[in-house]
Amino acid sequence: MSQSSNDSSAAPVWMQALGHPQTDRRLEVLRGIARSGSISQSARDVGVSYKAAWQAIDTLTNLAGVALVEKSVGGAGGGGARLTAAGQELLTAADALAQVRGSVMQQLRAPVAVQRLGVQTSMRNQWPCVVQQVQVAGPLALVQLRSQHAELELTARITAESAQLLGLQAGLPVLALCKATAVLVQAWQLAVQTGPVPNAWSGKVTRVAIGAIGDEVAVQTAAGVQLVGFAAAGSGLRVGRKVVVQVPESSVVLALLV
Repeated sequence: MSQSSNDSSAAPVWMQALGHPQTDRRLEVLRGIARSGSISQSARDVGVSYKAAWQAIDTLTNLAGVALVEKSVGGAGGGGARLTAAGQELLTAADALAQVRGSVMQQLRAPVAVQRLGVQTSMRNQWPCVVQQVQVAGPLALVQLRSQHAELELTARITAESAQLLGLQAGLPVLALCKATAVLVQAWQLAVQTGPVPNAWSGKVTRVAIGAIGDEVAVQTAAGVQLVGFAAAGSGLRVGRKVVVQVPESSVVLALLV
């Protein structure tokens, strides 16, 4: 029998927000609101745009399942914002978890690989990378990345607000992720040769699972990176076949290891 939602032993629903792999800067937005009573002031304090601050609030609210911020009426400034009881409790829990995690990681001297295990996701393709450059153009940001363990360079296209909230800058270690269904695999001779293409690499097939609407293909690139993607149904690809894999820039998701 499932546990009742009003069971006093069950964790509060807002605790789900702390399960997100990257909430630190978003939580700073909440802390700023608690201090100043203003979303715009919090955005300035954290160093993000007003729009990015609202994105942080919306994301955390979706993860928590309850309202974390509410508008306040009146006062010298004509109104503002304040945290709900759930928002206050979320910050208290986040501070406690950060202290415990820091203490445990220091005692165990856990390697980076252990930290990466804390990011649980359905995305099959994951690469520890270092940010090389961030180019912001209007509402979008192009993030140039280099894999930490192989000579692999890739680009992620994300919103400028997300780049701000993640605090992306050159030298920052991140985890790049991509769904297998977003990775296109083609036989080498079928790949269109139109000059350099972002996130396109040659490699060899290591495993194939034939499907009615697409063949799942595991590939080892020339740089030694493992990827899983899909080829068209009836691709005829076999182990050892030379292929080209391509990952759309907009399909690359970035996560911070905290």
